[in-house]
Amino acid sequence: MTTEFDTHGQPLRARYDAYLAENPKTRIRTVAGALGVSEMELVAAGCGGIQSTLLTEPAQDIFKELGTLGTVRALTRNEWCVHERNGRYEDIRAGKSMGIVVGPDIDLRMFFTDWKYTFAVNDGGRRSIQFFDRAGMAIHKVFCLEESDLAGYQALVEKFTDADPQWPRTEPVEPAVWRDEVDQPDALREHWLGMKDTHQFFAMLKKFNVSRLAALGAVGSDLAQKVSNDVVEAMLHAVADRDISFMCFVGNHGLIQIHSGPIKKLLRTGQWFNVLEPHFNLHLDTTVIDSTWIVNKPTSEGWVTSIECYTKDGEMIAQFFGARKPGIPELTSWRELLVGYCPIPLAA
Repeated sequence: MTTEFDTHGQPLRARYDAYLAENPKTRIRTVAGALGVSEMELVAAGCGGIQSTLLTEPAQDIFKELGTLGTVRALTRNEWCVHERNGRYEDIRAGKSMGIVVGPDIDLRMFFTDWKYTFAVNDGGRRSIQFFDRAGMAIHKVFCLEESDLAGYQALVEKFTDADPQWPRTEPVEPAVWRDEVDQPDALREHWLGMKDTHQFFAMLKKFNVSRLAALGAVGSDLAQKVSNDVVEAMLHAVADRDISFMCFVGNHGLIQIHSGPIKKLLRTGQWFNVLEPHFNLHLDTTVIDSTWIVNKPTSEGWVTSIECYTKDGEMIAQFFGARKPGIPELTSWRELLVGYCPIPLAA
């Protein structure tokens, strides 16, 4: 009997195979863009010989049980940066609209509003759980490793397999719209200076209904200043050379993934600058960085300084802090490093 998956999947597989024949070794996300479909649709169709199984909704129910897989690799990306971190999913909290994972290795912030479909994927023996939004964009992927609990993986898949799978329907995800002009720069600066915690920053943006870049440009260069786009690569070399523990935030509209700790192995490959640790990989396309900012926020533990990279459309690519926990001041070595990149003194 012909199913919806056959009807939709067969022509997609044929188009995928034809594209790969002309463009071998192209990643599935790139192929999806070239074919004008979503990555999720290619996964659902079983393109490239993968075996995919649609799991039941909501994604939160599945996410809460990722700890049963043992040590895995968590992957989160946007168009310009890929963040991979090995570890276990611990202390998982997944509510209706928001969630958090705060283990020592896997550290995530989830925003579930647009999450929709989840697939278990077997790609030539490499097993994963892949989460997609309503438009079919990959939000987060969890890959099994040699040390993972494959019995736990199989049990999770069996528990959540959709008994009556329907071909997934995509729909657009409308991005949040923020104003690019600040009407009250003095009031914004006063609010900024009154922050006690970095997590109050987003609430401030909502209060003034402005984009991140608009706020950075209006608040004053002692609190946020633009620096050379080469600073990011210089910073990564410096933290490796000086053994500075730092935090790297990379995300999309559905999830932010965080690495904390030192790094050592760096490698430039064409347009990509890479961190290649056994437990943490970062792949950053430096050619798309349109602006780089050093940002200075007050907290109850003192000033907290970050480097933020943006595209020409104002999308954040990645964000970097000195490694710290709530209630602990910023690392002096990190602060000194960032101050050294600033042509104008920061508020202190």
